[in-house]
Amino acid sequence: MSKILLSADSTCDVSGELLESTGAKLFPLHIILGEKSYNDGIDIKPDDIYANFRATGTLPKTAAVNVQEYVDYFKPYIDEGYDVIHINLGSALSSSYKNCVTAAEKLGHLYPVDSCNLSSGSGHLVIEASKLIRQGLSAPEIAAELKRLTPKCHASFVIDKLDYLRAGGRCSTLAMLGANLLRIKPSIYVDNRDGSMTVGKKYRGTLEKVLVTYVHDKLSQYDRIRDERIFVTHAGIGEKYVKIVRDEVEKLHFFRNIYVERASCTISSHCGPGTIGILFMTE
Repeated sequence: MSKILLSADSTCDVSGELLESTGAKLFPLHIILGEKSYNDGIDIKPDDIYANFRATGTLPKTAAVNVQEYVDYFKPYIDEGYDVIHINLGSALSSSYKNCVTAAEKLGHLYPVDSCNLSSGSGHLVIEASKLIRQGLSAPEIAAELKRLTPKCHASFVIDKLDYLRAGGRCSTLAMLGANLLRIKPSIYVDNRDGSMTVGKKYRGTLEKVLVTYVHDKLSQYDRIRDERIFVTHAGIGEKYVKIVRDEVEKLHFFRNIYVERASCTISSHCGPGTIGILFMTE
C-alpha cells in the first residue's frame, strides 16, 4: 500500500489541533503588499492587511501558487514513494487548481482536487480526505470520492460593511453608501459547482439580529444536513458576533462538533473583518 501525503491550499481555513489531527500540510498562496510578496499565514496575517488598509486605503493583490512551486514542493515526497492528494481553492476563484493539474502531469502520483469552494468549505474536504486515508483507500479512490463530495459542502457568509468589496472593485461606492445607509447586510453564498460567489439574501437591520436570522435561514434551506461538524468561520469580527452565531447553532442541539475558525489572508483581504459565516455538509 502506497504512502499518501495530504495537502491543501492555505485557504482551507482549518487550524490548530483540528488541522494536526488530519495530518495535512498547508501550501500558502501569495499576498502581494506594495512591492513585497508574502506567504499567506506564514509571514503575514489578516490583521496586517487590515492595518495597511486603514493606513493607505489599498488592498493587497493575491496570487496563486504557480506550477513550478507545486513541482518543487511535491517532488521530494513523490520521490520518496508518496502519492499526494492536494485540495485546491475553487477553480473559479484562483488558477491554483489549474496550475496543480499541470504540475501533476509533470510529476505523476499527484492528485489535485478542485474543492469548488473556499475557506472552511474546502476544510470539510481536508477532514474527509484524512478519514479516507485512515480507511486505507488509494489516492485515486480518495480523489474520486472527494469530487463526489464537493456538491455536498455548503459555504455562505454575511458581510457587515462593504468597504473591502468596494476597494477590491466588487461593488460601487454608490452601492456601498446605499447599503450602509439602509443597514443592509448582504449574504454571499458559494456555488459549489466551481467555487464562484453570488450575492444571496440581503438582510436589513442590526448585525446582531441579522446573524440570528441568517443562521436559521441557511440551516432550514437544506435537507439531510450532516451532523458531524459545522464551521463558524470569520475574518476577524468581534467575539460578540462569533458568540451570537455559535449560540444559535448550539441551540439546535444538532451538530456534534462546532469549530470556530479565523479566515486566511487570501479570504480576509476580499471581504474584510466584518464577515462571518457557517459552513456545513449535507448527505
